[in-house]
Amino acid sequence: MSLDSWKLAPVRHLGGGPVFLSDNDGVSSGAPSSFDPERFQTAREIAHAVLMAFNRHFRIFREHTQAARQHYIDGDWSAATQNTSDRISLYDIRVKEAITDLRERFDLEAPDQALLQEVKFQYLGMLYDHLQPELAETFYNSCFVGLFERAFYNNANIFVRPSVSTERIEGEHPPFRSFYPTQDGWRLSFSRLLDSIDLGVPFEDKRRDLKHLISFAKNFKNASGYVARHFQIQVLNTVFYRNKAAYIIGRALNGVEVQPFILPLLRNRKGEIFIDAVVSEQNDVTNVFSFARTYFMADCEVPSSVVRFLRSILPGKSSADLYTSIGFHKQGKAEFYRDFLDHLRNSSDRFQIAPGIKGMVMLVFNLPSYPYVFKVIRDNFGSAKKVTEREVIEKNRFIKRRDRVGRMADTWEFSHAAFPLDRFDPELLEELKSEAANKVTIENDRVVISHLYIERRLNPLNLYLEQVDEEKQRLAMREYGNALREIAASGIFPGDLLLKNFGVTRHGRVIFYDYDEIVPINECRFREIPEAMTPEQEMASEPWYSIAENDVFPEEFMTFLMNNQAWRKLFREEHGGLAEASTWRDLQEIAALGKSLDVYPYRRLISFPR
Repeated sequence: MSLDSWKLAPVRHLGGGPVFLSDNDGVSSGAPSSFDPERFQTAREIAHAVLMAFNRHFRIFREHTQAARQHYIDGDWSAATQNTSDRISLYDIRVKEAITDLRERFDLEAPDQALLQEVKFQYLGMLYDHLQPELAETFYNSCFVGLFERAFYNNANIFVRPSVSTERIEGEHPPFRSFYPTQDGWRLSFSRLLDSIDLGVPFEDKRRDLKHLISFAKNFKNASGYVARHFQIQVLNTVFYRNKAAYIIGRALNGVEVQPFILPLLRNRKGEIFIDAVVSEQNDVTNVFSFARTYFMADCEVPSSVVRFLRSILPGKSSADLYTSIGFHKQGKAEFYRDFLDHLRNSSDRFQIAPGIKGMVMLVFNLPSYPYVFKVIRDNFGSAKKVTEREVIEKNRFIKRRDRVGRMADTWEFSHAAFPLDRFDPELLEELKSEAANKVTIENDRVVISHLYIERRLNPLNLYLEQVDEEKQRLAMREYGNALREIAASGIFPGDLLLKNFGVTRHGRVIFYDYDEIVPINECRFREIPEAMTPEQEMASEPWYSIAENDVFPEEFMTFLMNNQAWRKLFREEHGGLAEASTWRDLQEIAALGKSLDVYPYRRLISFPR
């Protein structure tokens, strides 16, 4: 299986040098000029085979997604977690199957340009009235770049820009339902809303939940208490499942104002459900869709209509973010690529080495005007690092399939990514050529990186602590400790706990993003440092006790993780227990139970009383 089935940029015109953008951005002007009946028939059969492969993939994808409802009904969180992980691999499996089928049925080793154009033209025609054309286009791209060598990449042969509008696509059922409190009354409207939610299990106390919603309704008024005559509450028909919760996603339309809200529905010990809160503060709503959280299981016949609804309540999130958050991470990458091309075209700053302490494994660079970082694995790590490049790759993929509990950043993995050479700072270019020469080549006016990670840019925790006052330092230390506890309880020991490996979001949340030393926490042995038997042992520069490979001594954390006395004091006050081996052994036991964590992507203080 290739590193990825979607390239960051098509790298080469047929017979020409590397490109980043073609003049027409990949939009063909039409079918080949001369009509060849045999070529036409072959192209049609190839296009049909690709589309049938995509339709099969989407059907299987929805079957996995729909299973989330039954897992929620049964309270089978282990099966739910496994199903979520398994679904991530479906795309690559189906693409590989499609490529194998195409190679067996058609002679595609050295296709002619006219045939490739005809295939794309025929495929485009088949997407008319398709309910997921944007996903089908991306699947086509994945098959194409998997079929041929890089010499055949051509913007005109793949869908660099979307060719079918998704703006007005509607499925058999509308994407959302509407309620009218100013006409029908708040109680009746919310009652109908609750009655419309069929999660397969009874409410613990629907009357109580109804009172909570009615009480909260006053927040839907604007600052002057105005409620528009045609006030509406709109709720997506798609239920979002993740971890141990189901989420109802809605918006209140008060004139021109749009107020988002999310209803998390949890289960009690009897299996009954209750509304835990109304999540309506913009920061909380955004955090529910954080890039550090597991993808939702949200069954949608028309994904674009769901994304369009979500964008109306999450203006700070891109289509790439939202497709990814509902499980279409390959489509998220395609959307990211298009956004990135637009940004490059409309900016002039240069890629540069990312600020902060340089990592021994990853070479990190950014474009100052763009909110992402680009990471390349160095050719050599030095003797201090005992991991191999293959292990680093596998660990990053391992995290993608784990429950990231809101504390581990998601990454996009790309292969053969092409960047304009003139946008690189000379210092960065020199470091790439010297530190990652096995992955970086210069092709005419392009820098081509064979293997690349891209993730959301965060402010490194060590730099953040230098920039803020003591109160925010304390909050950051509290968040850092919480992140360590939650990651450990999920079954992972971060390995390298240095502050530079954690970042701070714009909402102040601390996220882990360096995975080259992670290990399953059950493989760690958390030990106390033995007492020295003699003064000579105590003063020795080397430990007087034996240390096995996965031995961890939490007592050393304060010394090696923070050389700033003020930060060390704050961490000790907030999470002093994390410097004790017994605390980590307790976290290890929690993980060993194999139970899914109670992960709340919103502040617990907004939960309703029960």
